[in-house]
Amino acid sequence: MNVYETPSFKQVVENNEYVGRGVLIGKTPDGTKAVTAYFIMGRSENSRNRVFRAEGDDIVIYPFDESKVEDPSLIIYHPLRVYENKLVVTNGDQTDTIWEGLKEGKCFRQSLKSREFEPDAPNWTPRISGMITFADGDMTYQMSILKSGDAEGTFCNRFTYDYGSKAGLGHLIHTYMGDGNPLPTFQGEPHRLATTDDIDAFTQEIWTSLNPDHLISLYVRYTDLATGKYECRLINKHEL
Repeated sequence: MNVYETPSFKQVVENNEYVGRGVLIGKTPDGTKAVTAYFIMGRSENSRNRVFRAEGDDIVIYPFDESKVEDPSLIIYHPLRVYENKLVVTNGDQTDTIWEGLKEGKCFRQSLKSREFEPDAPNWTPRISGMITFADGDMTYQMSILKSGDAEGTFCNRFTYDYGSKAGLGHLIHTYMGDGNPLPTFQGEPHRLATTDDIDAFTQEIWTSLNPDHLISLYVRYTDLATGKYECRLINKHEL
């Protein structure tokens, strides 16, 4: 196996029935834009009762039907927030933890020290996070996963990955390796994959590659590295 291969998003997820939530960061093949994507999937009615909403430069997840909300703590949060020259994207309210940490002068890794995996036994869903730092017309990025070290959730393993950016290359980290009970936690390093210059084509590739029975929402943002301006695409299954 060539460790430097860059398969398509479809090839990365095609054998995974339940990817869960996913964070994707990279750079377009022409080298001019940062690529960011976040998607959510769900099996329970509580998990599926969600939509993404844009609020300024940030994204917030809200319940689609408030009357059906069972536990708001794990479904309502900011998956994406901007602080100065940094863009933070995560699968939970640790987005705010990182954002507050940056305001206090902490780095990405330090900000996450106070957090662990989600308290949803027996799955112990990992907290996955990413952050882009924009500087001098270019970008670097980091990704993190906080996951249980055993089946009982007695301790947390912490992994942080630091990346320089390369045109056409992205990395994807997600929560589950497939369906099951309990759900099998993500294993290994973030997946390498190929990006595209066309935001619409890449959005459709992500949306159509994930299991439609569980897919809920997707947000994709392309940020111009020279100007900081961005364009985005947002899809909510409840609104199709």
